[in-house]
Amino acid sequence: MECIRLRVKDLDFERGLIYVRGAKSNKDRTTLFPKSIQQEMRRQVEKVKRLHDEDLAQGYGGVYLPEALPRKYPHAAQEFRWQYVFPAKKRSVDPRTAVERRHHVLESGLQKAVKVAVDRCGITKRVGCHTFRHSFATHMLEDGVNIRVLQELMGHADVKTTEIYTHVMEKDISATVSPLDSL
Repeated sequence: MECIRLRVKDLDFERGLIYVRGAKSNKDRTTLFPKSIQQEMRRQVEKVKRLHDEDLAQGYGGVYLPEALPRKYPHAAQEFRWQYVFPAKKRSVDPRTAVERRHHVLESGLQKAVKVAVDRCGITKRVGCHTFRHSFATHMLEDGVNIRVLQELMGHADVKTTEIYTHVMEKDISATVSPLDSL
């Protein structure tokens, strides 16, 4: 859900960051925006801009805004920055407000795409969307990222939750350099 709920304003190309809003426990956090996907994401944002412009031309273009934001910023729903990075193909009527607007893609679509990709790669282990989160954390620890930094990136309130990933990481003690050798 964190991925499909991303808004255009949540992608910071200049700083290489992604702002995750209302994640687990309704907390916000910041995570890394890999350079390797930024060009493709720029193309996606351009596609979203064209779609949004078409919706506006047809008298639509609004998007769902959380909580009190519509009252605080009455025109924000039509602003490009608030549009979903991964919008649905078709507009639909919001059952809460009876307003026709474009929502984000369905979670099930992402889950199916991951399953297809895993099958095409010949991976026999069980893999789902959440697997990427575990893989990210494990690789970050294996690359020597400080556990407190990882805790922040993952949005964990307690470092003990982050420590779980230390049990599955590759522990090659022979690759570790003694502090004495760096003097």
